[in-house]
Amino acid sequence: MDIDIIEVGPRDGLQNEQKPIPTGVKIEYIRNLISSGLKEIEITSFVSPKWVPQLSDAESIVHQLKNELDHASIKYHVLIPNKKGLAKAYQYNISRIALFTTTSDAFSMKNMNAPVENIIQEYSELIPEFRRNVPASWIRIYLSNCFECPFTGKVDPCKTLEVSKRLIDLGVDDLVMSDTTGVATPDEVGNMLELMLTALPASQISCHFHDTYGMAIANVARSIQLGVRRFDSSSGGLGGCPYAPGASGNLATEDLMYFLTRSGYKHGVDLEKIVWASENLLNSLGKRSSSKVHQVYLSSCYNQAA
Repeated sequence: MDIDIIEVGPRDGLQNEQKPIPTGVKIEYIRNLISSGLKEIEITSFVSPKWVPQLSDAESIVHQLKNELDHASIKYHVLIPNKKGLAKAYQYNISRIALFTTTSDAFSMKNMNAPVENIIQEYSELIPEFRRNVPASWIRIYLSNCFECPFTGKVDPCKTLEVSKRLIDLGVDDLVMSDTTGVATPDEVGNMLELMLTALPASQISCHFHDTYGMAIANVARSIQLGVRRFDSSSGGLGGCPYAPGASGNLATEDLMYFLTRSGYKHGVDLEKIVWASENLLNSLGKRSSSKVHQVYLSSCYNQAA
């Protein structure tokens, strides 16, 4: 069975880093990820530098990589926050975009300065416009806080389903069910997915788990049992949400790959190349990977060299 890994390190993995990362380091990172065999990467976001300074070089990254990305056998997309971001997607001939919203008005106000209903109304105009202007368009949307909001607590599963159905009805191709603070357990994930799958096909659902409490791999396993085949991850376990207190890093790509390989699933990605892509970037940040698989692999390499 094939499982799709969507690498979000270049955007979601880096957006919360405070230390400035040179554009050249990011470009090398993306090129190394491409060489690993990944088939889908989120490369950056056309977000305001005022809100996410780390991604202020998004246009430079797209400009420098666009030609080689278009000629590589890889799907890539850019996160856009609003119509200003959409205009930049047109400018750079981006055909695959990611949007984001949430189940929680409190989180939406913190993150997007508007309640959920306003965001959905904006997307009801933005999505058809993008479809008209980009014939080969593809749209994914992150639905944050599917299980719990950091400001208001647990989310009613019926609320998650309601928002999800409205987004799919707008013409979204890929709904990303996100555990933004990494609090969900396999039972909670199972219950939510069973409800979601009463109204949506598994082929239109991806899962985005954070590993705050070490539950991410268990949650992937439960999701696969219920038919989900697409999972976001960030190499080195980098990431976190600047608007969700306590949200630690994403599920590490290395850890996801190890689980999938040992469980007999196919993913087509080279673990060694992912480890070194992560390691080179982490060295520039002066950080150590949170991925256990990454740490074990490096330790093994160093012991062999000794």
